[in-house]
Amino acid sequence: MQRAGRHGRQPPEGGPMENGVGQELGTPQPPGPAAPRAPRARPRLVFHTQLAHGSPTGRIEGFTNVKELYAKIAEVFDISPTEILFCTLNTHKVDMQKLLGGQIGLEDFIFAHVRGETKEVEVTKTEDALGLTITDNGAGYAFIKRIKEGSIINRLQTVCVGDSIEAINDHTIVGCRHYEVARMLRELPRAQPFTLRLVQPKKAFDMIGQRTRTGKSPGEGRMASGKETLRLRTQGPAVLEEGPSPSEEEAARRVDDLLESYMGIRDSELASTMVEAAKGSPSVAQLAQGLDSVLGEFAFPQEFVAEVWAAVCHPNGDKE
Repeated sequence: MQRAGRHGRQPPEGGPMENGVGQELGTPQPPGPAAPRAPRARPRLVFHTQLAHGSPTGRIEGFTNVKELYAKIAEVFDISPTEILFCTLNTHKVDMQKLLGGQIGLEDFIFAHVRGETKEVEVTKTEDALGLTITDNGAGYAFIKRIKEGSIINRLQTVCVGDSIEAINDHTIVGCRHYEVARMLRELPRAQPFTLRLVQPKKAFDMIGQRTRTGKSPGEGRMASGKETLRLRTQGPAVLEEGPSPSEEEAARRVDDLLESYMGIRDSELASTMVEAAKGSPSVAQLAQGLDSVLGEFAFPQEFVAEVWAAVCHPNGDKE
């Protein structure tokens, strides 16, 4: 892991055995070439973690992306990484507002939600939209982030926020990205029943049937004390960087809302990436070209790209 854009102070030099050569204290030495600066040690970042349904507290370090993070958590608790559905920060509850994305505050406490019971639900698509918003964990599992009130899915009491979608009509979707799952659901024909195989997160005793309970684990409610965060990347090392400004957070929220409206997904890291791309694009056409080069698999519609550019570059509607 690397710390972006910062330089450490040189430790004091000198003493009776400087550079391995004996020196007599107080004896002046002739000037010579400056000793090379010792490379600054990378910061050792250690995070605390628990299984959300209850466990001792573990310590993890040395990861650069979500898959490596899951592997570290799995190693601590002697489980398979594929058991982990998603992680939340600073709460053991299935709270999608605290979902771990691409950034972790240096004081954040990580709760891992693991596989619980499997259930199958038959759904009849009586409307074009099911009322589901999908996201994924970056490691192969897509799951339900939001259920629209009054929707088809909302009327099915067995389907819950946090449920992982494992299969559609016995066709496994493990390994698919959120936008692919959303597209599959959107393309299902109307008036024809289909089956969802879901895996719900394992629940702690105090979470079964009592979703409003506020009992806290040791790490519950802890918030990062500073703005510095660890940015996880799909390629390359994780990087320490300053957290987003309030205006950048608001722009990312608007783009995330657009992702949900157009594509039925929410992805805060994807939204942040699109904000960065829009800020560097002087026009909608250049933004479309830039997004196509790095995110072409999403096949963003042109009107969506135009709204993203307007939301980031002209948030108050002052389009020119």
